Amino acid sequence: MEINTPAVIGPGEFFPVVGVGPHEKPWPTGPQYDLELLENGDRRNVLDHYRYWTVEAIVADLNTKRHKLQIAIENWQHDLNIGSIVRTANAFNASIVHIVGKRDWNKRGAMVTDRYLTVLHHPTIAEFAQWCSENETPIIGIDNVPGSKHLEGAELPEKCVLLFGQEGAGMSDEGIAICEVLYAIEQYGSTRSMNASAAGAIAMYHWALQHLPRKI
Repeated sequence: MEINTPAVIGPGEFFPVVGVGPHEKPWPTGPQYDLELLENGDRRNVLDHYRYWTVEAIVADLNTKRHKLQIAIENWQHDLNIGSIVRTANAFNASIVHIVGKRDWNKRGAMVTDRYLTVLHHPTIAEFAQWCSENETPIIGIDNVPGSKHLEGAELPEKCVLLFGQEGAGMSDEGIAICEVLYAIEQYGSTRSMNASAAGAIAMYHWALQHLPRKI
């Protein structure tokens, strides 16, 4: 009997194997199903509900229940954390991800989750700010800079865009200037700042606790 190794059947980020193998026949029918995945297995990092679905069908379903939360990330140094923040935005089903700066952003951490999101590119901070103004979307900055308020206990608008800077440098001066308010995440150790993707996850969860129903 042939035994597939993890290298053969596809690696996961935390587990050696992700997904499911070929679907037993008879196969389910419907336009959402991908015949190749049914035949060979679905090793993607997707919810069980979406197993064997085409990417297009998954996106169409997600589009029916997008949240009003949007995410923006400054991209000036090809920061690897951008991909991780995009992946978290997918987990919270954010309506849009904005990449501000270089179009060519580091996608490794996203693990192809950007395929399930609407990603908009804005070459400059000014163009991003204009888009937000035209679409009546308040910009909320997340960074621990002078003047930032505590995120803990803060009420975030349901419709808003959370703007994040890049690892190390944080938000640019131009980015800070366009924010309606800046929030910092309380820290208790010696490090000056936490990882940018970790801060993104905390901020998105803080928004979700206020605006999304909780499962019991």
